[in-house]
Amino acid sequence: MKAKPSHWYKENWSLEIKKQSWSEDTGRQVDFIIQTLHLNGSEKILDLACGYGRHALRFAEKGYTVTGIDITKEYILDAKINAGKMSLANVSFIHEDIRNIEFSGEFDVVLNLADGAVGYLETDEENLKIFDVISKALKPGGKHFMDICNAEFAERHFPMRSWDAGECSLSLSAFEWVPETRIMLFGGAELPYGEPTKMPVIREGDPIRLYSPAELKTIMAHRGMKIEKTFSDFSGKPAGYNELQLIVYSTKCTPPAACDQDIGNASAFHHNLISNG
Repeated sequence: MKAKPSHWYKENWSLEIKKQSWSEDTGRQVDFIIQTLHLNGSEKILDLACGYGRHALRFAEKGYTVTGIDITKEYILDAKINAGKMSLANVSFIHEDIRNIEFSGEFDVVLNLADGAVGYLETDEENLKIFDVISKALKPGGKHFMDICNAEFAERHFPMRSWDAGECSLSLSAFEWVPETRIMLFGGAELPYGEPTKMPVIREGDPIRLYSPAELKTIMAHRGMKIEKTFSDFSGKPAGYNELQLIVYSTKCTPPAACDQDIGNASAFHHNLISNG
């Protein structure tokens, strides 16, 4: 596969994504997050790179106060329309690049789901800005939950292809790995049921910077955060290098000194990322 241009994430999306099979699992994912983070319904939630609001709307239905941010105008317009149809006054959506938001200590929970734009940006330095936004937006003791792909798996198993059968279509995903930059190239194709099919050809892939659990530990510690648990799926299976999915639950340390033991290593790792970006 050829990598798409570095600005791919700004113009890659449409509401056709609703047809993809993985979007059907939203309710179970939200329930898992509530259970894992021990939420009680009073929390204020920030959903970064919220897409068309599938998670944000589900949380709002359950009574949470939610703010969703996304760079794709079509997604935000659709999310606002659906919030209106559902008479949800406790959810708001903002069309913006998540690097530009200025929330400070306002949220109990921050989410980055279905990648949540983690690793999507042009350089390592830009990608690290997302973690800055996460930490700054959280209240002391606040909780972060992200769902990404695991670099340790990519190193061992890419290139590969996988299939997923949804209610409306069969989804093909193709993965390649660029070890020098730790970039995953991801391409896909949808084969709707009941329609004539041809052999799918995937010529371009989304370039996404992947992280290992060890990398994330130091990145988080540098921002006063601590990883609490990791999983490989929304059923609670433990994370591992033979599992593509990496789900990470972290908390913002209170007091910040609780993360000091990792800060030295994190600072060195942060410097190396910038130097090699």
